[in-house]
Amino acid sequence: MIVDIHAHYVPQKMLDALASGAAGFANVELLHEGDTFKLAFAGRPATRPINPKLRETELRQAWMSENGIDVQVCGGWLDSFGYELPADEGAAWSRFLNEHLVQAAPDAPFLAPLGSVPLQDGELAAAVLDEALDAGLKGVMIGTQPHGDSGVLDDPTLDAFWERASVRGAIVYIHPMFGCGDPRLADFGMINAVGRGLDTTTAVARLLFSGHFLKYPDMRVILSHGGGALPFLLGRLQHNAEIHPGQYADPGEGLKRLYFDSVLFDPQALSFLVAQVGARRVMMGSDYPFPIGDLCPCRVVEQASLTKVDTQDILGDNAAELFELETGSTC
Repeated sequence: MIVDIHAHYVPQKMLDALASGAAGFANVELLHEGDTFKLAFAGRPATRPINPKLRETELRQAWMSENGIDVQVCGGWLDSFGYELPADEGAAWSRFLNEHLVQAAPDAPFLAPLGSVPLQDGELAAAVLDEALDAGLKGVMIGTQPHGDSGVLDDPTLDAFWERASVRGAIVYIHPMFGCGDPRLADFGMINAVGRGLDTTTAVARLLFSGHFLKYPDMRVILSHGGGALPFLLGRLQHNAEIHPGQYADPGEGLKRLYFDSVLFDPQALSFLVAQVGARRVMMGSDYPFPIGDLCPCRVVEQASLTKVDTQDILGDNAAELFELETGSTC
């Protein structure tokens, strides 16, 4: 089995429900003209367009077949998570997203969806996490900034969510946000090329130093884009903990508990990641359907000069075990 663990999906029927008025939210606006859909939350600027490859399963399945991918683990689209909404409405919005992911599953058995939670409120996020897992979703994808464009994942108000994730042994996929708050990234496409990795590095370094992965040991956490700069900076992170004795958790111990995708494009970078964390902690990903993603995702794994066993682990065996996927092609 070949498994892509990093992809995004917004069901067309969810947008149709909004467009028809069958579902309504006071602080969510759907901007719809022709085949163009955008969302706006709490009076803020509209999202980028929700392109057809993000919405349609037929185009996705054709691409998967071309690349020999049997199953795709897909989270929602970070722009659509609605962290800017008031907490109760945010919970209702997450439930709406998750409901449509569950409803889409029978028609797209080659997809393994990840749910969303209202990260702006830890107690509600814990409750919606329970509901998502009970409904059969494989886990949840969360953003790095729990208020959409601000906030930190180690905020004590989120402890209820992390505790529930550990109690349930949940899969939590941490994905960077689009806006990273640094105006120097506005040019040269650097929000995607640089900012995303910086966002992951900063958000997760805080969780490493705060000890979240040691305090909540039974959740399974996955990082996007090979973990940003964290594997490369591990020695520096550990030295920082050593020169502040007793103040910070051991980042090396925390990093050992994490999983990573392969969206690095460079076989040498992937080889370094495997050397740092072990092949059993790495899984193939694409970031489909975005242009910044790796749309030939098996290639970097096959070119990374790994053993045959490590290559197969990364291409699918690790993901099949972690996500409890059935063996055999579904495409």
